[in-house]
Amino acid sequence: MKIIASPSKYIQGKNIIENFKSIVETFGKNNLIIADSFVTSIVKEPIENSKGSKDTKVSFNLFNGECSKNEINRIVKIVNEHNYDCIVGVGGGKTLDTAKAVSFYTKKPVVIMPTIASTDAPTSALSVIYTDDGAFEEYLMLPKNPDIVMIDTEIVSNAPTRLLVSGIGDALSTYYEAKVCFDAKAIAMSGGQSTLAALALAKLCRDTLLAEAYEAKISSDLKLVNEALEHIIEANTYLSGIGFESSGLAAAHAIHNGLTVLPETHHMFHGEKVAFGTISQLILQNEIEEAKKIITFCKKIGLPTTLEELGIKDNIREKVKEVSIASCAPGETIHNFPYKITPDMVESAILTADALGKL
Repeated sequence: MKIIASPSKYIQGKNIIENFKSIVETFGKNNLIIADSFVTSIVKEPIENSKGSKDTKVSFNLFNGECSKNEINRIVKIVNEHNYDCIVGVGGGKTLDTAKAVSFYTKKPVVIMPTIASTDAPTSALSVIYTDDGAFEEYLMLPKNPDIVMIDTEIVSNAPTRLLVSGIGDALSTYYEAKVCFDAKAIAMSGGQSTLAALALAKLCRDTLLAEAYEAKISSDLKLVNEALEHIIEANTYLSGIGFESSGLAAAHAIHNGLTVLPETHHMFHGEKVAFGTISQLILQNEIEEAKKIITFCKKIGLPTTLEELGIKDNIREKVKEVSIASCAPGETIHNFPYKITPDMVESAILTADALGKL
């Protein structure tokens, strides 16, 4: 069985927040917006003044910062009390995951509006649940993708450039992992094998990044929206989102997960660690020339290519062994390879990636 999963509608453009009410009112006139205090200060006025029916109402509820069961249950109660027609998540990953979870438990449609382009999570049928203290608890697999994902590229252009670059690092892995899963006929998060369409979108994601990421980074530095930035936001969010969910993950994300066992890497963003994982995966596949090409790309846009840049500066062999063992834990996505991957193989790949990254 082959499956491709995607949001029902993806909308992207400069200043599309001006059309906010006209977009969400297709689901009803009474809408709840979940956003933290910082994001609310940015979007509240333009949303309230956006185009749409005079009867369309928007109510804001401040997100407390963690996508936890207590926070989800708190908002579910509010939705049920006020009988909101639609849930809208505006902000970063934890806000968006909370909105998706609330939508699931209340059986209401959900609109997702990222204000950064740092991951491919907005389009997915998944929420990552944490404890109230911020520790990972579980994955909540959702029966459907968001009804609408909308991105105002003007808002994204004003976010820190490091977040955009981190998103590029996350998206960079999409094709290489998708191709491994496609060849191995692995089962993706969508519940089936990859389609040709999903693999093609994953390849388009990679090609778009290599062609336009540097120009988009400059655009972000200058807080400007140009065609390159538009293309990279789409690649980071939509192309990568469809590619990973409908094709699958492999070594790059498993190595990212392995790196998280080291406290000194915790200051690094998800995509920054995934980028190093991508280089390591290419070494694991003996794709040395491709790995060198990706190292050059990463250096140009500011993604880490060495263990030292990730914060790992002493007891290197010992720590890499620890990362390698964690990367190969039962259930890890590295087992989507069509052949057996061992911790020794991962250790060798990581150390080789680090050596090449220093050149």
